[in-house]
Amino acid sequence: MARNVFSSLGNVPALRVHILFLLLLLLPFRSIAARHDYHDALRKSILFFEGQRSGRLPPDQRVRWRKDSALHDGATAGVDLTGGYYDAGDNIKFGFPMAFTTTLLSWSVIDFGRTMGPELRNAVKAVKWGSDYLLKATAVPDVVFVQVGDAYSDHNCWERPEDMDTLRTVYKIDRDHPGSDVAGETAAALAAASIVFRSRDPGYSNLLLNRAVRVFEFADRHRGAYSSSLRSAVCPFYCDVNGYQDELLWAAAWLHKASRRREYREYIAKNEVILRAGDTINEFGWDNKHAGINVLISKEVLRGRAEYFSSFQHNADGFICSLLPGNSHPQVQYSPGGLIFKAGGSNMQHVTSLSFLLLTYSNYLSHANKVVPCGETTASPALLKRLAKRQVDYILGDNPLGMSYMVGYGARYPQRIHHRGSSLPSVLAHPAHIACKAGSRYFLSPNPNPNLLVGAVVGGPNSSDYFPDSRPYFQESEPTTYINAPLVGLLAFFSAHL
Repeated sequence: MARNVFSSLGNVPALRVHILFLLLLLLPFRSIAARHDYHDALRKSILFFEGQRSGRLPPDQRVRWRKDSALHDGATAGVDLTGGYYDAGDNIKFGFPMAFTTTLLSWSVIDFGRTMGPELRNAVKAVKWGSDYLLKATAVPDVVFVQVGDAYSDHNCWERPEDMDTLRTVYKIDRDHPGSDVAGETAAALAAASIVFRSRDPGYSNLLLNRAVRVFEFADRHRGAYSSSLRSAVCPFYCDVNGYQDELLWAAAWLHKASRRREYREYIAKNEVILRAGDTINEFGWDNKHAGINVLISKEVLRGRAEYFSSFQHNADGFICSLLPGNSHPQVQYSPGGLIFKAGGSNMQHVTSLSFLLLTYSNYLSHANKVVPCGETTASPALLKRLAKRQVDYILGDNPLGMSYMVGYGARYPQRIHHRGSSLPSVLAHPAHIACKAGSRYFLSPNPNPNLLVGAVVGGPNSSDYFPDSRPYFQESEPTTYINAPLVGLLAFFSAHL
């Protein structure tokens, strides 16, 4: 019904957003009919990570067109850095977004694993593929290996990961070249993953937690931004624009959750103002953790266990209010079709990460029987769930183009995604090497990609809901691991509650 209302309003986006908000206010959560197979979407969103694997693939690998790749990563530095994930449609292993991906996959399992059904096993495997690599990257004390591959060399080629002969340069941070941002996120990821494995594999969980402690101590003791130490390698690709302070608080919050040690609680309390916990509260992604910090810590406040952290709940409430349609912050807009939109590339990363926080906070509020006051409006847990569901449904096809933005889900989805492995013939179909520039004809081809990267969610449409299904439009057509990671939790919840 909401789609029919939208389609009849023509080009009046502000009015459409206000009507969207009114509909969300009026409808009880369970009255919104489930038009999607959320469990199928969940299965596919997790399967996507197998298509992003680097290293030697396991016998139970389900994305069969992918083969072993980058088997000598780290050799030039005398370390083993095989494994991990390619972040997007290229063949670089960027440690900052990979760590954030691992943190959000872990959070998805921690909060929503009980509703994943048989897919929980695959979600846990996806976490471990990331955490195993992060253990390798942090094996040397006071060093974190933060990137494998030269981005300029890689981006100059269009090659399958199985063929790549570009530079596999290894980049690291250490005491003399600090990177508290990427080290802090890595510590957060290791701590979060330790919770996932606490009962499943206690020995592995302890290894992860102990490593998280060590990496956090390094990040805090040797402060600085990795984009200052490694600017030519990591910028403009994953340059830290926001500063490293939020990652230190984020890591401390996850370490407190994983260990329950008083020292981390005291660290958060002591550094809340110094590390600017309340800054840019409507941001959450691989570079900015502020909203995530406030939501994560608020759980304890809402349970009545941590009144001394009440300011974090206040910040989390402000974040929620900043996302309400018609009441949103200038940096958070809605497209005419109702999609959250923030300036910059790969908008779906904002859609999934912000929606994940909406849903997570709604659950924390529900358990505490609380609501969020937003001026003249009150945001109930049910409203926040409806807002999150609206974003998920948009991704799955309830949008002006009637297109699913998840590859392999629905009748119509992107066919020409910006992804090397998907767009080039597989090794099975074309065993011969495809050289650096020989792949250009596949990049420029108008034909659909020969290999379906099932579950990949692309960067998505622009602020007018227009989507060019074309590889050169990488901001719209490229999938990333950090788009999918929070979506796993969202889909797990809606697969069980509708």
